[in-house]
Amino acid sequence: MEPLNYKAIVTVSFTLFAIIDVVGSIPILISIKDKVGGIREGRVTLIAGALMILFLFLGEPILNILGLDVKSFAVAGSIVIFILGLEMVLGVEFFKSDDDVKAATLVPLAFPLIAGSGTLTTIMSLKANYKEATILIAILLNLLVIYLVLKSLAQLSKMLGKSGLIAIRKFFGVILLAIAIKIFASNAAGLFQHIQ
Repeated sequence: MEPLNYKAIVTVSFTLFAIIDVVGSIPILISIKDKVGGIREGRVTLIAGALMILFLFLGEPILNILGLDVKSFAVAGSIVIFILGLEMVLGVEFFKSDDDVKAATLVPLAFPLIAGSGTLTTIMSLKANYKEATILIAILLNLLVIYLVLKSLAQLSKMLGKSGLIAIRKFFGVILLAIAIKIFASNAAGLFQHIQ
């Protein structure tokens, strides 16, 4: 068994952390918590984790049924990640989301806020460059962070303040843009070779 690549684990963990953007989602999370009178932190984390892990292991067979490969999905995913990064940096909403919720545990908290299309696409895109074990560890580390953030929403909101949240969101947006370009560059060449 090969030893774990800790550098890869850090890279993948940071990528997922940036995409999930649980810190940038604190204002939305707080408003949902106020509307529904509380959040079941453990249940939200478990459902989101189950979706991510399911997609990590079964995403590829689903793609095969559709006649797609991981490289083409990675290129498509990199474009989605790039757009998400642009959203965060420019403060423009390309993907419209419905924030008015009643059933908050599954929708929109677990999906699409935490394990949304961006997160699931990123997991598939990362499979083109990293081992499944590395991505699984990164998912578990992120689930721990998600749980801790959900548990301490009120304290985090006070500590960061509005300008702090905006700064963090923009920082992670730039990171996402760089990650998207890297994923695109490492997978696009292979796609064009298949076409020729």
